[in-house]
Amino acid sequence: MIELIKNGTITSPKGFVAGGISAGIKTSSENNLDLGIVKSKNLSNVAATFTSNKVVSPSVTVSKEKIALGNLAQAIIVNSGCANCCVGKQGYLDAQEMCDLAAAHYSISSENIFVASTGMIGVELPMALIRNNIGNINLTEDGGHDFAKSIMTTDTRQKEIAVSFEVDGSRVTIGAVAKGVGMIHPNMATMLCFISTDANVESNFLQTSLKNAVDTSFNMIDVDGDQSTNDSVFVMANGVSGISEINHNSNSANDFQEALSYICTQLAKELVKDGEGAQRLLEVTVEGANSLSDARKAARSVVGSLLVKSMVHGGDPNWGRIMMALGKSEIQVIESEIDIYLNDIHIVHEGVSIPFLKEAVVSAMRVDEVNFKININQGNESATAWGCDMTEEYVIFNSAYST
Repeated sequence: MIELIKNGTITSPKGFVAGGISAGIKTSSENNLDLGIVKSKNLSNVAATFTSNKVVSPSVTVSKEKIALGNLAQAIIVNSGCANCCVGKQGYLDAQEMCDLAAAHYSISSENIFVASTGMIGVELPMALIRNNIGNINLTEDGGHDFAKSIMTTDTRQKEIAVSFEVDGSRVTIGAVAKGVGMIHPNMATMLCFISTDANVESNFLQTSLKNAVDTSFNMIDVDGDQSTNDSVFVMANGVSGISEINHNSNSANDFQEALSYICTQLAKELVKDGEGAQRLLEVTVEGANSLSDARKAARSVVGSLLVKSMVHGGDPNWGRIMMALGKSEIQVIESEIDIYLNDIHIVHEGVSIPFLKEAVVSAMRVDEVNFKININQGNESATAWGCDMTEEYVIFNSAYST
């Protein structure tokens, strides 16, 4: 059974410490922590997923190369306020130097340090500030909260979670932090997410489990239809709990997958709840699809539609926009077999509107969470996606992001 840990964070699992400081990278933010490190007491198996955007931050490139080499991980260094992207060859050198600096200050081999960046695209990392401050990060067992703050950009609150579950009579823990409330329409994962566990997890199974978790969580959310150049999700497994190895054939494999997927799903929903300017969470479940791929495509198409998002913001039950979004998803649908429910109110049957009291449906949409269930009645597969409404605040905020 999965148990939620109160005030849990990335340092809740045994053997992890973390911290964050203000290095001066962010100059005009209420939360000015902008440089953080999470560190394991020993080498850990590591798995990751990265952005599929063709324009990629060199910070992503450096970490991808280490994953490809099969490097173990002992620490991840992260900066916010600067994406280290579209800055030429210097960006790659700076990402490497961040790893080297962390290695020198915290007695770790540089090959076992991974790096991530987030913030403004087209601006070089202020390496002088990083050099002067990287050694001042206080790494503690309670430092996960400061680490969570240090990775934030336009987030209004930190996103943290930890759970425990039993393996062979022992409790193991998974903890995580995440950030990202804009430029979110993933095609791998989205934003930044860092996950730790004291379970002993075999590396191939760890990568498979992470991909499965990402596909059902971070890959099923949308804020604004844009894919970041810096998207990264990492998981480190240090084995400090002392349990036997979890692999594809282990009795506890399903339990680990369930816990990891739960962590990712909860964080994914927190991201869209905090979407830039968002006022409502939007949940779209598509049922009756011919394949899981079709169900996911359809759910993502609806939750990512700007017209659907605007409809939800205004509390306007314009269900034709949902039909439109289904039609553009490129899956096979038959208009006359589609049923749509809005917060459990059946509003469309076999592709035709059911007479409903408009005031009641509008009232049902004036809530913090709006749920659409769509049955396309073609098969047995289903999928759920999450998003948020599109508000005036989103446009105003992003029209002046760099000024």
